[in-house]
Amino acid sequence: MSGSPGGPLRVANCSGFYGDRLSAAREMVEGGPIDVLTGDWLAELTMLILAGNRLKGRPGYARTFLTQMEQVLGACLDRGIKVVANAGGLDPAGCARAVEDLAGRLGLRASVAAVTGDDLMPFTGRHMDTGEPLPADPLTANAYLGGRPIAVALEHGADVVVTGRVTDAALVTGPGMWRFGWRPEDLDALAGSVVAGHVIECGCQATGGNYAFFRDVPDLAHCGFPIAELHADGSSVITKHPGTGGLVSVGTVTAQLLYEIGSPRYPGPDVVARFDTIRLEQEGPDRVRISGVRGEPPPATLKVAVNHLGGHRNTMTLFVTGLDVEAKARLAEEAIWARVPKESFEQVHVELTPLTAGTAPGGAAAGTALLRITVMDPDPRKAGRAFSSAVVETGLASYPGFHALTPPGDASPYGVYRPSLVDAADVLPVVTLGDLRIEVPHTPPAGTATGIAEPAAPPALPAPEPGSRPGARRPLGEIAGARSGDKGGDANLGVWVGTGERYAWLAAFLTADRLRALLPEIGDLPIERYELPGLRALNFVVRGLLGLGVAASPLLDAQAKALGERLRAVPVPLPD
Repeated sequence: MSGSPGGPLRVANCSGFYGDRLSAAREMVEGGPIDVLTGDWLAELTMLILAGNRLKGRPGYARTFLTQMEQVLGACLDRGIKVVANAGGLDPAGCARAVEDLAGRLGLRASVAAVTGDDLMPFTGRHMDTGEPLPADPLTANAYLGGRPIAVALEHGADVVVTGRVTDAALVTGPGMWRFGWRPEDLDALAGSVVAGHVIECGCQATGGNYAFFRDVPDLAHCGFPIAELHADGSSVITKHPGTGGLVSVGTVTAQLLYEIGSPRYPGPDVVARFDTIRLEQEGPDRVRISGVRGEPPPATLKVAVNHLGGHRNTMTLFVTGLDVEAKARLAEEAIWARVPKESFEQVHVELTPLTAGTAPGGAAAGTALLRITVMDPDPRKAGRAFSSAVVETGLASYPGFHALTPPGDASPYGVYRPSLVDAADVLPVVTLGDLRIEVPHTPPAGTATGIAEPAAPPALPAPEPGSRPGARRPLGEIAGARSGDKGGDANLGVWVGTGERYAWLAAFLTADRLRALLPEIGDLPIERYELPGLRALNFVVRGLLGLGVAASPLLDAQAKALGERLRAVPVPLPD
């Protein structure tokens, strides 16, 4: 096994999404000692992209992974560094064969394993949240597998493990099972590894990337990727290679912990990790220790990512500037719908996004905005140039200053993501390593789990001083950080502060109703609010904000990436 006996397992991330920095694998291998090189290529949207590639006769896996392997495979084999990646996408076996072919061309001997069994096509099921039957004939349907098949592959001598759809955290949990021999009953250790995996899965987002307080991050342009030093008890230290840019602090780790989560009970195929038990400690420069994580038995079901073809869409974006921006936008719409009736499309979405605001002489409002008009319809011809050309035809009979930022074009297909559930016992992961084929059936924790209880109540938080009064209205972001993202058609928004006093105020002030008032775009959508006192944080889940998911959302911010920053910019009465 890699790693010094009794020491931590050093798991390095080199990819947070399909399209991340190509040089990252080489940087992590050459930058210092590591035991496992891993990376995440598969967002929910990525599976749909790979499905489109496959329909065009292209590989159903992430081809950039092979580019990275060409740079580092020899060094990994020489140093005993294991490679674990979900870059297999919709064709992990094909990706594994491609790695074997690459090794042969490089004159290397590598043992490459493929983890399959996540592909459930053809699939019929119900929506995980609503219970509604899913449409027939999906494009993809993949169960989220856990870390056990990865551990089995490593136990049988694999140098490289290529998976399809596994949970992002499984890329760390699996090597932890292999290194430390964790059993299904070792819930706390498993939960700790899930938290470590969640922190490093998105690459530089753990080391200062996309961080609310970015001014505190040195040399972000050369940000180093994260490393989790994983210990036998499931605790870990998050760090990065010395000499790289970026920052590993309690703040940067907290921000990533809040990314794309829901309830403090974080479910997965191996364990339910209790995010309300996490303890963070700044151990040293660029070193944050994670400890205290409790685990509960995993659910008897696995989540399934199901993608369908939703129809076709087209977007035209107009630039609106000067006086009377809103009146000009209304005029533009009237001119367009006079040529192509709005009612002729299945869906129409209009978004006016201010870019600047100001005051013209005499007090009249002036500014600049983007007018983004999206039409969606099953008929690609109707949503294609019939729409976009009609927009251009208004160019000399519309508002003053009219000009489009997008040329007329054809409609493009869009996909709809829907989550479902399947009994874990009905999914059979398989590890293929050369001529060896190993089935890895679902193994729940034996007997009744013990030691699982509600976490101890957090220390009492100091209340605001009696008689303290709200101060001047200032942006919430002066004291609070935020990170937001997508959860299918929902959006999550995590907000945190740095002291107990500030958290006492934040928890009392930022209710679900207050959030709705501060972010009018939420409207009357359902909001779930969760408190995480150990992280001095709140997490909100806004149901339905992204409609039918990222691929189908017509919003300019289709992944809710900027939702948190919009909240931080809102003036609120901060206490003196």
